[in-house]
Amino acid sequence: MLPPEPNLEVRSRLPERANAGPPLLFVHGGYCDAWCWEPYFLPWFAARGYPAYALSLRGHGASGGRESLFVAGIDDYAVDVARVAGKLPSRPVLIGHSMGAAVVERLIAAGPVRAAALFAPVPPGGLGPVAGRLLAWQPEYLVNMQRLDAPHLAGDALAALRPMYFSDDVAPEILAEAVTHLTIESPRVILDLALPSPRLRPRPPIKPFVLGVGGDRIATPGDVAATASYYDTKATIVPG
Repeated sequence: MLPPEPNLEVRSRLPERANAGPPLLFVHGGYCDAWCWEPYFLPWFAARGYPAYALSLRGHGASGGRESLFVAGIDDYAVDVARVAGKLPSRPVLIGHSMGAAVVERLIAAGPVRAAALFAPVPPGGLGPVAGRLLAWQPEYLVNMQRLDAPHLAGDALAALRPMYFSDDVAPEILAEAVTHLTIESPRVILDLALPSPRLRPRPPIKPFVLGVGGDRIATPGDVAATASYYDTKATIVPG
C-alpha cells in the first residue's frame, strides 16, 4: 500500500438547525471527484438535517497524490475515506457510488461502520463480466472510456458516453461543469475492480442500503441485486 495522503479535498453542506442527524460521507465513483455530489445530494441531505460531506480520493479533484495515482489501489482509497471519516464530529454513514461503493465495501469488511449505502455497486463477480457484456453490446463505449481525460476530452467521446452516465434531464450547465471534473483513473484500481470482489465469511453484520436504477446500462438491476444478495438484503431499484 501507498503512504497515507495528507491532502484530501472535502466538500460539505451543513444543516442550519442544531441536533442534526448523523454525518453522511459520500465517496465518488471512478473518473470524477467530490463535486459530483454537490449539485443535488449534499444540499438535499443538509436541508433535511444531515451534515453532508464528500471527499475527493487521492489523485482526484483538488486532492494530493496525483503523481502516484497510477499505482494507487482500492485499499489506498479506503484509507483516504477512513482518514476523512475519523476527522468528522461522529462516525458517519458511508455512501459510495460504483467504484466508491467498492471502497465502502472494503471498510464494511474491515468493520464496524455505523451504516452504509451502495449506489450502483460493482457486482461480486467484478467488472470483467460487465466489460464483456459492454464489449458485445456497445464496443465504442470501452474505446471512449480510454479517452476520458477532461483536458483532452473530444466532443465525439463525450457524445458517445453521455447516454451511459447522464440523464436527458440533466441541466446543460451542470453537464458542462461535470465535464471539467472528469479525470483519468488508476489502472491498478481498474484491475482491482475487474477481479471478483473478496467476500468474507461470515458476512459482515451490517446490511447496507443497496440502490440501482432500472435503466442503468452498466450496473444493471441484476448486478445490483447480486450485491444485495451477498449482504442478505434486497436491492431497491428505482425507475430511470
